Amino acid sequence: MTGFFVPHDLKTPLKGADNGPLAGLTVAVKDMYAIAGERAGAGNPDWLAQAQPAAAHASAIEKLLAAGATVIGKTICDEFFYSVAGMNAHYGTPANVRAPGRIPGGSSSGSAAAAAAGACDFALGSDTGGSVRIPASLCGLYGIRTTLGRVDTRGAMDMSPSFDTVGWLAPTAGVFRKVGLVLLGGERIGASVSELLIADDGFAESDPAVAALLGDALAAMKGALPRPRNIRIAPDGLDPWRDAVRIVQAHEIWQVYGRFVTEKEPRFGPGVAERMQAASQITAAQADAARKVHAAAREQIRSVVKPGTILALPGAPCIAPRLDTPPDGLDSYRTRVMRLTCIAGLGGLPQVSIPAGTLDGCPVGLSFVGWAGGDEALLDLSVSVSRYCGIAR
Repeated sequence: MTGFFVPHDLKTPLKGADNGPLAGLTVAVKDMYAIAGERAGAGNPDWLAQAQPAAAHASAIEKLLAAGATVIGKTICDEFFYSVAGMNAHYGTPANVRAPGRIPGGSSSGSAAAAAAGACDFALGSDTGGSVRIPASLCGLYGIRTTLGRVDTRGAMDMSPSFDTVGWLAPTAGVFRKVGLVLLGGERIGASVSELLIADDGFAESDPAVAALLGDALAAMKGALPRPRNIRIAPDGLDPWRDAVRIVQAHEIWQVYGRFVTEKEPRFGPGVAERMQAASQITAAQADAARKVHAAAREQIRSVVKPGTILALPGAPCIAPRLDTPPDGLDSYRTRVMRLTCIAGLGGLPQVSIPAGTLDGCPVGLSFVGWAGGDEALLDLSVSVSRYCGIAR
């Protein structure tokens, strides 16, 4: 285990405006966002070595500074954001203080770990295939993947543009919502939450003890939620959807970084090299077929999660795996994670993870998927149910 910040961290904090909704708050930033005069490293020292200093701040950084937040540092992430474990062979694995000896989840691992440890008031990450939602669940935080396109990604490094979103994490629901008021743009679709769906196929992917704890949490929250109705969100099972995300994501990350990988032959940590090699083999025909599955899934998911409807499912399928989990165990964990995270990803929908309680001393997250443009409703919901949460403050 290690600290939260990269070796090429800011020499001094970037102070935010004196006034604004985030004045006095500190933020740690995933090392993929442009900061003027700094290089973004994407978790890989060979990428960092050839990167040029940014000419300007990323849009999200500009908004946070203008709102009064002070940027205190750049956090460790998985290499090229291509994992949900949060382990980095070059810089170390950020310490999950709320589950010692276990992974923090990734790829926004340093951001999550820093927020959980109280090193910052909130942290900026990104979410493509679960990179905010999973570490939020494993570290006992509030975390959000925003509606695709609602937060400006200018100045943020790409991974898979079909799924890339800006997200953030915070240990308290109030701060969590405040950040949304600053960063959210695009089209807001306002509606009151009037229908709660329980994704039985999502809960079936989680460990029985996790499912039981989350069932108890939902029962405790019944006064703040509509009467639930159980459904299966994926008519043909979640694996075809997971495969579609995996293929499209792999094809797109190779389009973004393939030339660099081929020409520079960078050093990769375990697992990342194998995934990059597999990504290089995805054909255009395979990607096109996966995109057809994506389009059909998006239509199905959005026909169910309409304005006013939220879908409940586990934030992660299990508590944080141990740091010494063997590679095949981490592969199994990754597969189970993607069965859960593919739903919002394919739908282009917002999703929050909230800290529902602890199991064997480790945080467990409950997640809600909302409708396109319903991000604010999810942030409001997070505040309204926070009094029932096991790690609420």
